[in-house]
Amino acid sequence: MSSPDSLIRHKPFTLFLLARVSTALAYQMFSVAIGWQMYSITGSVFYLGLVGLFQFLPMFLLTLPAGHTADHYNRKSIIRICQTIQALGLVALVMGSYYHRLTRENILVVVFIIAAARAFEAPATQALMPGLIDRKHLQKAMAWSSSAFQTSIIIGPAIGGALYAIHPVVTYALSACLLFTASIFILLIKFEHPIPARAPITFESIFAGISYIKSKPVILGAISLDLFAVLLGGATALLPAYAKDILFIGPVGLGILRAAPAAGALIVSAFLARKPLRSGVGKKMFIAVAIFGIATMLFAVSKSFSLSLVMLVVLGGADVISVVIRQSLVQLGTPDAMRGRVSAVNSMFIGTSNQLGEFESGITAAWFGLIPAVLIGGVGTLLVVGVWIFLFPALFRSETLGSKGLA
Repeated sequence: MSSPDSLIRHKPFTLFLLARVSTALAYQMFSVAIGWQMYSITGSVFYLGLVGLFQFLPMFLLTLPAGHTADHYNRKSIIRICQTIQALGLVALVMGSYYHRLTRENILVVVFIIAAARAFEAPATQALMPGLIDRKHLQKAMAWSSSAFQTSIIIGPAIGGALYAIHPVVTYALSACLLFTASIFILLIKFEHPIPARAPITFESIFAGISYIKSKPVILGAISLDLFAVLLGGATALLPAYAKDILFIGPVGLGILRAAPAAGALIVSAFLARKPLRSGVGKKMFIAVAIFGIATMLFAVSKSFSLSLVMLVVLGGADVISVVIRQSLVQLGTPDAMRGRVSAVNSMFIGTSNQLGEFESGITAAWFGLIPAVLIGGVGTLLVVGVWIFLFPALFRSETLGSKGLA
């Protein structure tokens, strides 16, 4: 496998990528449909907030046990079981919508179950991929995986919204089919994960991922840098206000703005799949996060739709550079026996920071105003870059994504 094309022709990775695309599309379509349906049933933004809360709680409560599970049980089986549970949840939504029996309580229960399954699926999925390919191809694989995910973010909501206009049943049914299909792709992957002796679940084993990350300055620095950058630079959470009150572009323009970061991420991840980073990865990660902060600041003060759109594209592209480097450092710097638990911590921190970042943006906007809030976030991101260079010099000096780069 000497080229990106040969990586795609590598059957286990291709099946993994197809499963990831199917799962991501299903979730994006489901997310659009469930929001519209909850609001149409209740007419309450409070219940829209509850949908988000019921997605957040399982991730927060179950991710660490999920990491322990990924390290002590067959990862392929975990992924397939979780995908099947999610698909069955969507089948329940199909039946409830078709027979007009769906209530707000039913929706929240299904959302919680699907989120709980995703909490177990995520670390198992992250930990599975490094075993499918050679270490030297991991960065390319991460870039391809990110490209697939960003493509799903761009087209998934549009497909889900269009199908919902026909009938909610159509959106939920297709999402369920995609998840069942994903489980078949995972089943077809020829890969045997050597399962260690099953140790009892203890406080120490569950939190072993956190302990391991604390002992590795490069990994800790990479995860925490990305966490605080996302936490502070949450401009996308305030896009509806920008679309309505600053740019005056309406809901169609809002949809374009929402797609812009994913489009930037797709362009850059596709480039990284063909031209992976060879040296100076630590410095490049810090530069990418700094560009993320600068783009956030320029977006904050822009009153031009074109400039705002470009800044969101740049923001998304810079973010994916950081993501690819972080994910590669985490996976290459973690032994297989620990990969599930470390991936779980990574998922929990980064996933939580997205939601907390939205909350932080809303609070600061209420306190200081819309433009100052986003501007403060961008400035805060740049300050974090400076502080993290001082706190984690080993990360800044990392040259490659291999073992030497992690020393």
